[in-house]
This record gives sequence, structure tokens and C-alpha cells, in this order.
Amino acid sequence: MATAQEVSREAERRDIRSRWLLSAPALIIILLAATGPLLIVVLYSFLTPAPYGDVVWKFSTDGWVSVLLQRDMFDDTLSFADANLSIFWRSAKLSFFTTIFTLIFGFPTAYFIATRPERKRDIWLFLITIPFWTNLLIRTFAIQEVIRNEGIVNTLLIKLGIINAPIQMMFTDFALMLGMTYVYLPLMVLPLYASMEKIDFRLVEAGYDLYAGRFQVLRRIIIPLVKPGIIAGSILVFIPALGAYVTPRVLGGAKNLMLGNLIELQFGQGRNWPLGSALSITLMVIVMVALLFYVRSAGRQGGSHG
Repeated sequence: MATAQEVSREAERRDIRSRWLLSAPALIIILLAATGPLLIVVLYSFLTPAPYGDVVWKFSTDGWVSVLLQRDMFDDTLSFADANLSIFWRSAKLSFFTTIFTLIFGFPTAYFIATRPERKRDIWLFLITIPFWTNLLIRTFAIQEVIRNEGIVNTLLIKLGIINAPIQMMFTDFALMLGMTYVYLPLMVLPLYASMEKIDFRLVEAGYDLYAGRFQVLRRIIIPLVKPGIIAGSILVFIPALGAYVTPRVLGGAKNLMLGNLIELQFGQGRNWPLGSALSITLMVIVMVALLFYVRSAGRQGGSHG
């Protein structure tokens, strides 16, 4: 006869099987919804482009080759695709500088909120989250109205007599960086605040009691304690900035494309779906590398603090 322990184990196994069976439909739907479109994009990247969009079901690696290289139309030789490489470089550069500027502006903002009385912090956090209530396109057009030739900045400078002609700020890398900094600043402030509100500010007071200057307190006490927030905020800003589409489209113009615009261009006017798919997978790989870097950094940070 079966012992009570064996009966209990069998009942536990039946319970686990029933839970898996009950959750199987939802898991299958989630799996298909998450991996289905991705598999289609991967498949399309290895096919041949059709003349008017779509794909021809013929295996080809031209899509992947065209990510970094281009074929000469006369002798079919390969050379680096300067246009694509410049867009890759611009996307990485602007995303990096956007992350730096959001950190520069977000760090003191988060510190200010974290050092307010508890009953007032919610009000400041509420003000930080207000931009999320507005559509991204509307916020981007708001920046455009500020920096265009007839915008607020140029009009004010001309009326003050500082300049005689408008300064060209639209359709430049400066416009892209300003717009993305404005759009993604809350994504930097919130993780920084989440880390700063956990700081025991008696450590800061102890630093001052030991005759440490403001910079030493910042470098040796505050920054090490909020490092997880800095890493999380940097990832939250860098990743969407790298694949930004709306802000570069409105503020950058045709000469200042970023990776998201290049992908849309291949699926739209370029009618080269395999190349667009290959670029999409490339962007995803870059994002995955950034996330892996974050996970490893967070793991080392957690291990160092026990």
C-alpha cells in the first residue's frame, strides 16, 4: 500500500499538472504574440524584396549584407554603406548624449524631490509625470514652436537686439538632442528618485562632520548609493532614444535620420522589406546588449551590497 508521503507527492504532482494545463492557453497566446511577429521579421530578413514592397519567397542574404555594405550597380562590388553607417553613428551618438544630458538635469531634480518633506514629494512627482499625459507628437511640436526660426527663442533674441537674423536650430542634431532630452527626462528622474529616497541622509551629515566637501560627499557617498538608479535611468533613456521615430521625424528633417526613421523608410518608400527587417533585428540586438549590460551591472551592484 502507498504511504501517506507517496500519496501527498502524487497529489502535489496532480495539482502542478492541473495548474499547467489551466495556464497553458494563456501561455501559448503570450508566446505566439511575443515571438510570432519577431519570427516573421527574422524570416523576411532572409528573403528577396519584391518590386513594389512585400517579399519574394526566395532565400537571400542581401538584406543583411545591405545593413553595412552596398553593391555597386555597375560591377557588383561591395563597399561600405556610408549612409547607413552615418545613421548608425548619429543614432548612437545622439542617444548617448541624450542619456548624459537627462542625467545632468535629472540628478539634481531627483535629489531636490528626495530631500523635500514627505508630504510635498508626491506633488513634485506629480509635476514630473504630467508630460506623460500628453501625446509624444504634441510634445515634439511644442519643442518645434520653441526653436524654429519664428519660434519663441529666436523672436525673443531678435527683440532684445542680441541677434539680427534667426539662428537655425531646426533640422539639426541640436534640435534632436534637445527634443529627446525633453521627452525622456522623466524616465531618468523617476529611477533616480526611487534610489535617492532610500538614502539614509545621516550618512551625508556624517560626511560633512568628517570635513568632506560637497564634491567629495557627492562622489563618495551619494553617487555609489544611487548607482542602480543611474544605470536603470540610463537604460530607460538610451533604449527608446536609439529607436526614436517621431522626434527625429519632426525635428530632424530628411537630412538627420535616425535608425527608427531608416527602418520606416525601408518598409515605406524604399520598399525593401528584407533590409528593413534586418535593420529591425540589428536594433533589437543592440537593445539586448544594452539590457545585458544593465543586468550584469545590477547583479554586481547587488552582490557588492550583499
